[in-house]
Amino acid sequence: MPLTHPDRLFPIEQSTRNVARALYESVKTLPIISPHGHCDPQWFARNNRFPNPAELFVIPDHYVFRMLVSNGVPLTDLGIATLDGTPVERDPRKIWQRFAENFDLFRGTPSSMWLEHSFEHVFGLDEPLNTDTALAHYDHIEAKLGEDAYRPRALFDRFNIEALATTEGALDDLTWHQNINDSGWSGRVITTYRPDAVVDPDFEGFADNIQTLGELTDEDTSTWTGYLAAHRKRRSYFKTFGATASDHGHPSARTENMPQETAAHLFETILSGEFTPDEADAFRGQMLTEMARMSQEDGLVLQIHPGSRRNHSASVFAAHGRDMGFDIPGRTDYVAALKPMLDDVGMDPNLTIILFTLDETSYSRELSPLAGAYPALKLGPPWWFFDSYEGIKRFRETTTETCGFYNTVGFNDDTRAFCSIPARHDVARRSDCAYLATLVCSGRLRESEAYEVAHDLSYRLVKEAYRL
Repeated sequence: MPLTHPDRLFPIEQSTRNVARALYESVKTLPIISPHGHCDPQWFARNNRFPNPAELFVIPDHYVFRMLVSNGVPLTDLGIATLDGTPVERDPRKIWQRFAENFDLFRGTPSSMWLEHSFEHVFGLDEPLNTDTALAHYDHIEAKLGEDAYRPRALFDRFNIEALATTEGALDDLTWHQNINDSGWSGRVITTYRPDAVVDPDFEGFADNIQTLGELTDEDTSTWTGYLAAHRKRRSYFKTFGATASDHGHPSARTENMPQETAAHLFETILSGEFTPDEADAFRGQMLTEMARMSQEDGLVLQIHPGSRRNHSASVFAAHGRDMGFDIPGRTDYVAALKPMLDDVGMDPNLTIILFTLDETSYSRELSPLAGAYPALKLGPPWWFFDSYEGIKRFRETTTETCGFYNTVGFNDDTRAFCSIPARHDVARRSDCAYLATLVCSGRLRESEAYEVAHDLSYRLVKEAYRL
């Protein structure tokens, strides 16, 4: 018996389910465009085998280990490294056993569906993972990982990935992307410009990062004009490695449009280290507007991922560092926050600004009316905690009536877990087809139009929005 139901996520009512199934059949084999994510380019540069099942499925996946931690499994027992070198579990079989013993925690979650899709469709497993099957599953996956067909490049091709964007910081030398380019491999793996470490005054080591930015670009980053010039140079450098977008993970969606003299004075205050929280937020806001202006110049798509209260657990941050599953959504304002930037660049039809949210209450109230009016704005897909069937359904129901389908940009998987990419895109395609089927069967969309929209949501919109 298969692990995954063939009609999963389709409507219960049979005639609507039939339409959804037919729509899905028309898009399920389309190439995958993965325009925003956090896969490691080293995988494709070196093309070494993945080390073991624990390092493939457990250790890199925030969705997995945060659920286990929430039920009392320490990060150290899952092999998550500590900053001070305190010993952690190193035996991948033990890590896998703990994962399997607690797999029931994922029942009903998208993680369960993604994982079981990977187990079945990537590795050919047909029994549920549990305490009793744990080591048999481990040994089966471990054996497969030793085959050439399971190396990163082979899986990339097997997953039918047309393009995959990784995310690198502004100070990254992009060595692994250079190695990919030099290898002659035909897979398209590109980078994305993520300047948070040199834009966010609260980022650890910010002053040193600004100095390094100047050294990399031969610009005087102690001055406002030199600092902006350094960003332009780094953006240009990233473009030589295929970058089509920048990405900005700010605590809020605040933007500013200060006179340049005022911005320069604020920059001096920030560099002094004697700044208030409001001044730090104002600086981040000014930099979003500056990045939008740079996008007008160089064509990079501007992605804004605001609203995460990052590293919420002080003890986890102190022990393990950032990005350890304790980033928590918070209320986010967009209408007032984005106005300074939109007054400057929002009417430019050649600029693309993609807005994401972790505050679902903003979809119908703020985001879809904004994207339904400003030519520069598009809505990113449900992100992070909401890239599930329910999240995608809520997104379509609360945004379509105001901004339609064509002010959105398809789907992106935003993952560090490579084998979940086809699973996540499959969930998105099934969810969208289920929604389209309800429109068809309730007389709100012609069936012929639904086939076009299904194709657009699965493939065309993301390719065009990210200029791929």
